Formats: sequence, structure tokens, C-alpha cells
Amino acid sequence: MLIDRDIDQAHALVIDGNPTSRSVMSAQLRDLGVGHIKQTGRVNDARLLLERRPYDIVLCDYHFESSAMSGQDLLDELRRENLLPHATVFIMVTGEATYAKIVEAAESALDSYLLKPYTAASLGERLMEARRRKRMLKDIFEALERQDNERALRLCIHRFSQRESYWQFCGRVAAELMLKLNRSSDARRIYEAVAKEKAQPWARLGIARAQLAGGEVVPARRTIEALLTDHPQHADAYDVLGRVHVDQGDFGQALLTYRNAAQLTPGCLLRLQHCGTLAFYQGEHAEALRMLERTMAMGLRSKLFDALTLMLLALLRHDSGDTKGLAAVREQIRRYAERHAGSTRLQRFDDATAALLALQGRDAQNATDTARAMAASYEAEGFDLEAATVVLALWSRLPPVSSGTEDMALVGRHIGMRFCVSKAVTEMLVAATGHHEVLEPTIRACHAEITGMAEQAMSFSLRGEPRLAVQTLLQQGTDTLNAKLIEMAGLVAQRHAETIEDSAHLLTETTSLQRRFCHPITHLAGVRRTGRSPGGLLLRR
Repeated sequence: MLIDRDIDQAHALVIDGNPTSRSVMSAQLRDLGVGHIKQTGRVNDARLLLERRPYDIVLCDYHFESSAMSGQDLLDELRRENLLPHATVFIMVTGEATYAKIVEAAESALDSYLLKPYTAASLGERLMEARRRKRMLKDIFEALERQDNERALRLCIHRFSQRESYWQFCGRVAAELMLKLNRSSDARRIYEAVAKEKAQPWARLGIARAQLAGGEVVPARRTIEALLTDHPQHADAYDVLGRVHVDQGDFGQALLTYRNAAQLTPGCLLRLQHCGTLAFYQGEHAEALRMLERTMAMGLRSKLFDALTLMLLALLRHDSGDTKGLAAVREQIRRYAERHAGSTRLQRFDDATAALLALQGRDAQNATDTARAMAASYEAEGFDLEAATVVLALWSRLPPVSSGTEDMALVGRHIGMRFCVSKAVTEMLVAATGHHEVLEPTIRACHAEITGMAEQAMSFSLRGEPRLAVQTLLQQGTDTLNAKLIEMAGLVAQRHAETIEDSAHLLTETTSLQRRFCHPITHLAGVRRTGRSPGGLLLRR
């Protein structure tokens, strides 16, 4: 039976840990006319294959005896990180015919699932329907692949509003696009319309995400908590709740939340990284070491792997006196750097690890020289929050005799004055110091000082002196390179542009500083804070 006229051109990937099942699936696909078929029995290998090239069809078993990662985990990661093309048909094969698993599959925007035992005819029917859906929505998918979001949004809204075939899916895509375009209110209306008609967990989570995007943190938290009460195994909801905790600077609660997510999906690379990194910053070093070593073993060659894992492992192995393990991590950093030539970030990790090895070898002077050189670049435009945490972590491990209390406090002040932009960021900087007796109070004092500067400038504005407020913020922003002060200067200048005589000049100064030093914080305590919000379809950029 030929499914459609183009099936002979299709490339399929069969993922199953059982060689016999794998062969049977491949034979069934060949009988259905699929022209090119590749097999693999390992989930990690499948992930790498799918990262490297697109497949038209993926037929994946749910359960793998030799792996903590399930087929569901694989699909979730590919979907979350936008590594699965919209045109790919992903069919899950499972012997677990329970409501919870079927709901879990539906939540992933899965194309279809097959319950074992199944017939070749059943596979053919599911594949035919899935490819039909892909053809019917082809114009939407093509617009998304071209990053023509406005056209994709128009097409989705039309199908959604007319309740045409696959209207819920189109509503979900439309809401994702609206969130991406900073139209949180519009996105929320779509999610609420779907939830009202059919209380889909993804729609309820979407409401929370729209609330967060609109700055409604407390209502969003209540929405997520209510969702988790009804669906305690909804891993994506834990991701969003964990992000809320991180943004509020509550890393301890964030760790508890990500532990829940990691327990639900023990093979999920990203959740392991988040959990391991948060454990590190919370001082739970045994847990951090276990989680991060597992992350490295599972996904070192994956696009989803974050090299920060290696830096944290280096710090953990240094702290435990594991010189051999520390040297092994440095070798991994160097190999990783070979695949990412020219990376300033990886060079920084290598330098920091070399300093740690020098400390292990009782060469404190060499380590201190490296630490001083790294700290000296704090004014560089490319010196970001992560670089600041690495420098603080290294300085906190230097012996007092070689580093000097005054020098230690000066390094802490330079970094604190530049990067203390919020409570959450301040708590991360403090955590990076390991609550060092000199660095921690220095960082906290910087946070208080920056807050005082901002309040003083705003008092000028409230007294009817907006120009003085902008000038003050610009001067302080130039001196400290603090993004909060610089951005406040821009906001005040824009708000009072009509009353400030030289507002255009002030705005030009502010814009120049913003371009150089106000970069978005994409990670906080190892948790991603980009537009790749958990729980969505995660459209291509």
C-alpha cells in the first residue's frame, strides 16, 4: 500500500532498543513505500542524528530498557529546542495504554501514537493521516520555516477563528507567535478560548506564560500551581514554575521544582543541567556532582549541552581535591573548544580550570595571576554575567595570603556595581562566591548602592527635574556600566522627551551605552531565560 505519491522520496528514522522490533518497523515502512530508512537502538544516538539532519518520518518506541531517557523525553527536548522541523511526522509506539501516557503524547503536539501490538495497516493509516495534516497546513509550516511570522499568524488565526480542521493546533501556533511578538494579551485570549472549550493542559499553561509575559507574576504562579494540582506529572509546568522562582531569586525553591521535573523525566538533558546547576549554586555539591556528571555522560556531543556544566564540574572536582578528575574536565573543555573554535567563553573556562589546577599543585601565585587577569576585563563589552560568576567563583577559592583582602573586595565591587541589576542576579552573584566572607557582603553592598542611586535619580524626576535624573543616571551608568541605571536613563529620557530640551542628545548617549552594555540575560543560575519558553511549540527564529 502506497501512502501517497511522494512517499518513496521520504527519509525515515526508526528508534527502538529491540533489534527485532526495529527490523519489523523498518520492513513495515518499506512495504508502505518509504524510500530511505535509517535505524538506531539508542535514544542519545537518535538525538544526535535528528540534530544533524531532518527526517520526514520518525517512528520511535516509548520505552528503552537500557536508558533513563524515553521516547517522550527525546520528543520533548527536540520540540523544546526547536530541533524538529514542522514537516516531520513523529509517531510514538508504546505498550503503555494508559490515559496518562496518551495525554502526555497529545501534550507534545505529537502527530500520532500506536499501541502495541499494532498492524501494518494501522501504521499506514496513522502515517497517512499525519502526512495529510502536514499537507493541509503546509502553507503555515512553510511560512514558519521562512520565519515569515506575520503570514503564519494570519493563516493560523483564520483557521482558528473559522474552526477549520486542526483549529486547536493553529490556535496554539498563533498564541506562540503572539508571545514571540510581545502580544501577550492576544496570546492569552487564544489560550483562554481553547481552555474554555476544552481544558487542555497546554492551554492552561499558555495562560500562565502569557501572564508572565505581561508582568503578572503572582497570577501566573497561581495558574501554574492550579494546573499542577490537577496534573501533577505535567513536566513543562514545573519548568515554567521553576523559571518564576529563579526570576524571583528563590533558587532553593527553584531547585525543589526542577527536582520534580527531573524525576518525571530522568532522561531529559536540559532538566538535568538545570537541576545540577541550581544544586551547585545552592551548595548541594554531592547532588550537583551527580547530576552534572550524568549530564556530561549523556549529552556532551549534543547541541542541547551547555558547556557551563564542564566549568561547574571543574569547580566541584577542585573542591573535593580530585586533581585527576579536574585534569580530565579540563581536557573535555579543550576538546569541546576544538569543536567551537574562537569561543571566548570556552577560553575563559579553560583559563579558570588551569588556575584551579595550579591551586591543586600549590602554585597559588600562578592561580592568582590568572584570576587577576580575568578580573581585569570586567569593563569589556563581552564580559557578561556568566563571566562575572566564573571570576567570583575563582577568586573565592584563592588563599587569602596570595589574593589579599583589599584586592578581593575591589574585584567584588567592580563586578557588583556592574551586574547587580536585580535581586535575582545579586543572589546568583552571591551564590557564585560560595558566600565568601569578603565577597558576599561586598556584592550585597553594591546591590544596595545601585538601588539607592536609582531611587535618588527617580526622586529628581518626581520633583520635576527629569533632565537632572537622566544626567545623573547617565553619569552613574557610565561609571558603573550597570545596565539597570543605563536603561532607566533611557526610559526617563523617552518619557519626558517633550520637556527635556536636549532629549535627542541624551537619548543618543543612552542608546550607545545600551548597545554596548545592556545585553539580555539569557541564563540565570543555569536556567534558560530566552524566548524558548517551556510548554510551547517553540517556533523557529
